[in-house]
Amino acid sequence: MPTIDIFRLEPNPLIFSAGQTIFNIGDHGDLMYAVLEGEVNIIVNNTITETTIVGGVFGEMGVVDDDHIRTATAVAKTDCKLVAINRKRFMFLVQQTPYFAVEIMQILAGRLHRNDRYIP
Repeated sequence: MPTIDIFRLEPNPLIFSAGQTIFNIGDHGDLMYAVLEGEVNIIVNNTITETTIVGGVFGEMGVVDDDHIRTATAVAKTDCKLVAINRKRFMFLVQQTPYFAVEIMQILAGRLHRNDRYIP
């Protein structure tokens, strides 16, 4: 899985404690998150479908889709440092760093393939 490390020097990361909910299924989402430290569980129907680790991102549909409603819950598995990325910053990164967009597409494609197993 690709890792994104352009955020490693982020001066003001968000801090979440183990067990803390980052967002819930059904919430309106307008941010994606990059993991600087720790691990985050992505949960759908009470099942952990993925654990996002350092260098990974989650919640990306929040910046790709204009009116996104979260389709999963994200919970800090361990104490975490995260970078919140809004749509404006996302669009800037896509324009200034085209490989960033490719990495996001690779992450999305991998996630779709892995989640196929949860579809009856």
